[in-house]
Amino acid sequence: MTNFLNAQWQNIIMANYAVPPEVLKDYLPKGVELDLYDNKAYISLVGFMFKNTRIFKIPITFFGTFEEVNLRFYVKQTINNETHRGVVFINETVPYRAVAWLANKLYKEHYISIPTKHNWEINTTTKKITYQWFVKNKWNSLSVKANNTSKAMIRGSFEEFIFEHYYGYTKVSETITEEYAINHPSWLINEITETNIDCNFEDNYGHDFAFLNQMKADSVFLAEGSAISVAWKRKRI
Repeated sequence: MTNFLNAQWQNIIMANYAVPPEVLKDYLPKGVELDLYDNKAYISLVGFMFKNTRIFKIPITFFGTFEEVNLRFYVKQTINNETHRGVVFINETVPYRAVAWLANKLYKEHYISIPTKHNWEINTTTKKITYQWFVKNKWNSLSVKANNTSKAMIRGSFEEFIFEHYYGYTKVSETITEEYAINHPSWLINEITETNIDCNFEDNYGHDFAFLNQMKADSVFLAEGSAISVAWKRKRI
C-alpha cells in the first residue's frame, strides 16, 4: 500500500471529555456512527509533535517538524461483520500555512495555520510536556507532568479506546465521506502526575463547544508515540 505520509508522532497528550451525543450530530460524516465507551461519547483535545515528515517518502526539508493540536471524536463503521474504528477531526492546528494548505487541498481536511510552540523538560525520572497555540490574542496551552517510565496499555481499557482508532473519516459533503487508514503500533503510555489545560474552546472551535470551558477533562493521557504512516488510498462511503 502506498503511503501519502510518513512521520514520527511523539509525546501525544489526550485530554478527554464526555459530551452529549447530540453535540456531535452535525459533525458526523455519512455512513459512520458514534463509537461509545461505557455508553458515553467522547471528544479529545490532542497535542503532539510531528517529526521527520515525509510526503511520498520525500523529506519535507523546512516544514517537517512542527506541533499539531486537534479536536477529535470517535466513530465506527461496520460492514459485513468487520468494524473499522476511527476518528473525525473537528479542527487541526499547525504552524505552517503550506502544511495546512496541502492537507486541506488534497484531503478536504480542517486544518488551520496559527502560531504554535512547545516545551519539553525530560530527565531520567519525569517528563513535563507542554503545547501552546495562539488564538484571538491568547496563548492556549495543554500541559502534563508524568513519570518517565512507560507501560503498555491494558486491553479493553479506556486508554486503549482513546488511542487505538486506526481510521480517519472526513466529511467531504453531506452525502460523501472519505475513509483512510492510519498505521502505527500500540503505543506505550506514561503515568500522569499533574495536568494543566488552558483552552478557550469557544474561540478555538466555535459556539457548539463553548460548554467545554466550564468542564474539567474526565481523563488525560500521555503516549510516547512512534513512527506512523497515513495511506494514500481513500475509500468513499
